[in-house]
Amino acid sequence: MPHDVNARVAAPAALALSVNGEHVASAAATLVALLAERGFAGGGFACAVNGQFVPRARWAEHMLADGDCIDVVAPVTGG
Repeated sequence: MPHDVNARVAAPAALALSVNGEHVASAAATLVALLAERGFAGGGFACAVNGQFVPRARWAEHMLADGDCIDVVAPVTGG
């Protein structure tokens, strides 16, 4: 079967997400990719998707979907 040299590979569709209340468009497929894209590096924070805590060990496998609400929070110390 001949292949079309003019065929284009479709770019990943951008997802409409909410990150800490800010509406963003992202091509990130996973939570860890979104965090990297948005500049969250290192540790010291936790993530929830649609109100459900996502353990750090699952960030790389947690797939995002259009309309997801992601909260990135830092723990508060003191009392």
